[in-house]
Amino acid sequence: MRILLIGATGMIGSRIATEARGRGHTVTGVTRSGADGTTAGDASDASAVAALAAGHDAVVLAITPGEDGMIGTGRAVFEALRTAGVRRLVVVGGAGSLEVAPGARLVDAPNFPPAWKEGALAQAALLDLLREEAGDLDWTYVSPAAEIAPGERTGNHRRGGDELLTDAEGRSRISAEDYADGLVTELEKGEAIRRRITFAY
Repeated sequence: MRILLIGATGMIGSRIATEARGRGHTVTGVTRSGADGTTAGDASDASAVAALAAGHDAVVLAITPGEDGMIGTGRAVFEALRTAGVRRLVVVGGAGSLEVAPGARLVDAPNFPPAWKEGALAQAALLDLLREEAGDLDWTYVSPAAEIAPGERTGNHRRGGDELLTDAEGRSRISAEDYADGLVTELEKGEAIRRRITFAY
């Protein structure tokens, strides 16, 4: 599979690149700077992304929310895929939009860390935008557990849907390596088209 990975040098993006290449996929890494062997590109520039996406089988969007949130960037990426004729889009999402009870999101909980709230709400808005405006694309939004950090690739994790997954101790966590394992597996299998999924221990 030929994958265009936007945000290829971040904590999660770099591990997705490693996992995908380890499985024999061809990954074109894109960053704003073009550093570390990547191609320079701005995810909010639809024409630039369309040119980069041409000839690829899928696009993975692995960027953090910018000053203007994710709506403008999301729409630009949707337009780019349509122009390039690429239907498959996988988004590295946030955990804040996961439900802790029916209709109650993690980001709205009283104890949600204030420093993370703006980014979590921006990522939640992107999920809403996918549901509302990307019905013609084969998208999947992949939320991590509430805690994600560099660690080991165990291959021993669970997949869920819209609900926050927790372990026997009540923690919601996953390593970035195991998250990448789950995301690349979804890329290969395409079992969650136009759905949000999550991975956690």
